[in-house]
Amino acid sequence: MLTLNLTPIFKARGIEKPYTFLVKAGIAAHTAHRILNSKTRVFRLDHIEILCTTLLCQPNDLLLFTADNNTIYADNNPLLTLKQQETTSNLNETIKTMTYNELQNAAKAMNSNIKSEA
Repeated sequence: MLTLNLTPIFKARGIEKPYTFLVKAGIAAHTAHRILNSKTRVFRLDHIEILCTTLLCQPNDLLLFTADNNTIYADNNPLLTLKQQETTSNLNETIKTMTYNELQNAAKAMNSNIKSEA
């Protein structure tokens, strides 16, 4: 089953009020409520674009796949790449616990990665 998996992204980005964030990003209030309460079964392409643009992520980052217990999936099924990955719940908290040297090294690694992708 595919579901939206926005909570880890909001936490990583330090977004404390997801509803307000979604509405300010251009998603209608009732739609934002449905998205956050996992009540939406239709996810519009323009909403995907809004989320990916404002959260700096890819569409695959928004989705979570939970395998049905009654269905056997081949090991190479592409949906299996959308399974929940262990992530840092709050990047800000992780950064607060890093030493200054670790922060400098992380910044260098990120800057070199950004430059290599450009």
